[in-house]
Amino acid sequence: MRFRPMSGLLKSVGTIGGLTMVSRIFGFARDMLLSRILGAGGVADAWQLAFQLPNIFRRLFAEGAFAAAFVPLFNQRMTKEGDHSEARAFADAVLAVLIPILIVFSALLLIVMPWIMHLFASEALRADREKFDLTVAMARIAFPYLAFMSVATLFAAILNSLSRFAAAAAAPILLNICLVAALLIGMATGDGGEAAKAATGLYLAISVSIAGLFQLVWLLFWVRRSGFRPALRRPQLTPGVREMGVLILPAVFGAGVYQISRFVDLFFIAMLPDKSITYLAMADRLNQLPLGIIGIALGTAILPALSRFVALDDRDGASRLQSNAVELAMLLTVPAAVALFIAGPAITSAFYVGGQYSVADGLATGAVVGGLVVGLPAYVLVKVLVPNFFARKDTRTPVWTAAISLLINIGLNLALIPSLGIVGLALAGSIAAWCNVAMLYAILHRRGLFRLTGRVAGRIARIILAAAAMAVALIYAIPLAGDAFVGGVVERIVALGAIVGLGAVIFFGCAMLFGVVNRDTIGQLRRRKL
Repeated sequence: MRFRPMSGLLKSVGTIGGLTMVSRIFGFARDMLLSRILGAGGVADAWQLAFQLPNIFRRLFAEGAFAAAFVPLFNQRMTKEGDHSEARAFADAVLAVLIPILIVFSALLLIVMPWIMHLFASEALRADREKFDLTVAMARIAFPYLAFMSVATLFAAILNSLSRFAAAAAAPILLNICLVAALLIGMATGDGGEAAKAATGLYLAISVSIAGLFQLVWLLFWVRRSGFRPALRRPQLTPGVREMGVLILPAVFGAGVYQISRFVDLFFIAMLPDKSITYLAMADRLNQLPLGIIGIALGTAILPALSRFVALDDRDGASRLQSNAVELAMLLTVPAAVALFIAGPAITSAFYVGGQYSVADGLATGAVVGGLVVGLPAYVLVKVLVPNFFARKDTRTPVWTAAISLLINIGLNLALIPSLGIVGLALAGSIAAWCNVAMLYAILHRRGLFRLTGRVAGRIARIILAAAAMAVALIYAIPLAGDAFVGGVVERIVALGAIVGLGAVIFFGCAMLFGVVNRDTIGQLRRRKL
């Protein structure tokens, strides 16, 4: 059979990205409710801080280190002929060791939670003892989510290794449904006062842990449907578990630089004025929409495929797959980043302003969006390039590049925050991400593992030109909408639809004119097959 790497990649990315988009839509609904019910500052800041800890750990572990270490080893065993008994035994051994580690880790974090929250809380939050205690309570209630999701990650990695991406991609929808339900309960039972806001915060924390349990049960069901029946065994440090342990420790840093930088950001945010953490969280929702849909989808889809090419010693196949992933990443992220940079304040105003969230809050959030999306293509490219190392069981090299980029991030924070505030923090992370991309590519190029061809480089240049044409159109079009972005519901929908439609028409029109895409490509994307 003739190998067509873009066909399989498009299908996998389409499946993961489509379901991730559904989750992100629910996430938008969640944040729109959150902004109107809690506003910015006070309880809103307390909730954002409480939710950050389990959520960052979840992203670091679920979307980074665990999959990076587990998938290549699991796939190595899956490529062997037979009934895959070795792969099943490996998964069971990892599960047996994972559960006690999670119990001990979670218990320790619950005990030291007040000190952790004190480290990351802003001065205003620390000064208000009642809100600080609420923050600690919400963090403790929500923290079991991490344990549930860590076990769920094992099941998701098995499904992804079997190229069954849909169930794992759909799981996050359950989290946003639970959070939306908690907000609706809070809105129905509260009067908008501080006590009602505090109660809503507790509802949110409870819903997070419930959502983690739901996702665990959901993925276990689909793993069993796939023919794997995970069994609880006595923990043993088998050779496979020890090999994974060697890989996972550096992978925590190498695959999770974006999330580790979030911890650094929390430390710096604590020095900034009230509302800063809410502005960053709301802005990151817009940034996470394309990052989650494209970055997670590409990173998830490419690692099993690369692992199989490496196991078969097919260097040409691995290189073709990597080139396709880079080109697809740029085609999807560059226009998204440019559009969000130009239209960020308009979009945040349309989505968030109302109730407790003021026009000034919406504009401030839009400015933070601009700083974040400068690095959007870089964050996705990191997720595309790092699997090339992980597929070869090299988790150390990304550690060094991540460490250097993190130091760059800290230095830029110190330089930019005094003058730009929370926007400077967002911009610092974006610049550091581009530095990480440059280092990863340079190392792959030097080792002969991946080189950007002239054809791909030329197509990327034309993608940038098409995005630039779209930017010019948006710059002139957005002021014509006047106050529609903060008007009634119909006005906001029409204004958003107009700028999104205009941006899409200009970009894809220019992309077709420049030869980046054609009708056949659009048809392939629509059908998800060649």
